[in-house]
Amino acid sequence: MQSSVLTRLIRWLQEELEIPGASIALALRQGEPSPNFLPMILWQYGLISLDQLDQIFDWLEAV
Repeated sequence: MQSSVLTRLIRWLQEELEIPGASIALALRQGEPSPNFLPMILWQYGLISLDQLDQIFDWLEAV
């Protein structure tokens, strides 16, 4: 189940927030591949804004 959510999250990040695949790949290499950690890693590395982080958490809550 977690893997399915992660796959959907990655697709959503690329399609809706237009986050480059390279940024997502970098974040996935830095920590546990989990929908819970990916947004925080993207934000910590400055790859997304605080507003985008908020949008991601809203999306995760709705899924």
